[in-house]
Amino acid sequence: MRTLQDIACALLVRHEGILAADESSGSIGKRFTEIGVASTPEMHRQYRQMLFTTPGISAFISGVILFDETIRQNTDDGIPFSDYLSEQQIILGIKVDMGTEAIDGGEETHTTGRNGLEKRLMEYYELGARFAKWRAVIKIGVGMPSENALAQNAKELAEYAALCQAAGIVPIIEPEVLMDGDHSIDDCYHATVKTLKTVFVAQNEKGVDLTGLILKSNMVIDGKDAKEKSAPEVIADKTIRAFLEAVPAEVPGIVFLSGGQSEREACENLNAIANHPEAKPWELTYSYGRALQHSAMHAWAGKKENIEKAQAVFKKRAELCSLARDGKYSLEMES
Repeated sequence: MRTLQDIACALLVRHEGILAADESSGSIGKRFTEIGVASTPEMHRQYRQMLFTTPGISAFISGVILFDETIRQNTDDGIPFSDYLSEQQIILGIKVDMGTEAIDGGEETHTTGRNGLEKRLMEYYELGARFAKWRAVIKIGVGMPSENALAQNAKELAEYAALCQAAGIVPIIEPEVLMDGDHSIDDCYHATVKTLKTVFVAQNEKGVDLTGLILKSNMVIDGKDAKEKSAPEVIADKTIRAFLEAVPAEVPGIVFLSGGQSEREACENLNAIANHPEAKPWELTYSYGRALQHSAMHAWAGKKENIEKAQAVFKKRAELCSLARDGKYSLEMES
């Protein structure tokens, strides 16, 4: 039986990263609207099947995070997705949070899903899940992030992580500092450090084993609406310095979310992080959603005759992310 540490290390294996295919029905519905596809469980299944059955994808993908709907679905041949992925040596993960709600009616949020989590984790383990994900949303703005919002989200992340470990499931903790806004990269740096420090204090207070979890983090980056955009090398330097200040060395690895970056930006910035000269005590890789899927989804467009083309696009993006994770990506490869 594999330990939490074994599973975490397998997810963080060199050259590979994690596919975040855990969009809620509402989120994937918005993306399907962009390509003119009806958002139904069957179309969701067909789309995820296109991704999961891409030949050779296991060379670049160590794990896949699923949504509750998806973990219960099968391939056209009747093979449960969980079994199919396991046969490809891809570790099954599950999103267990239930989204966010406002704190005291304000702009900041906390994450729901704590009620009944123990029972759900037991069921997900039986369905094959060996890691899970819980996302907290941290906003930058006037008076934000507040101490109250940070403390509440950190407490929930710690409770979730402790329950996962008790169930034999590796927790991915995702305190995402959003790109939304016109803030500077320095604003993001300070918010990220403050967030991560608060999160790991809560993890320690709850007795979570830091060697058996993975951090999913934003990069330290300018707001989407900022007047000036930092170069990848600056983003890499700020990101690594924030982690060195706030992330314990016992954590085996950090996986990056793309967080609104384009596919190219997510690769450029990850590549710069990989090539940063500072010694890093953790494995650093990707856990991308849109930065792996966007072009493939548009190539697919809900049509069976487009599956091979879409799979080629998806495999290419995964390969480029893998190269970026190893510091071997260049923009010329996009052509």
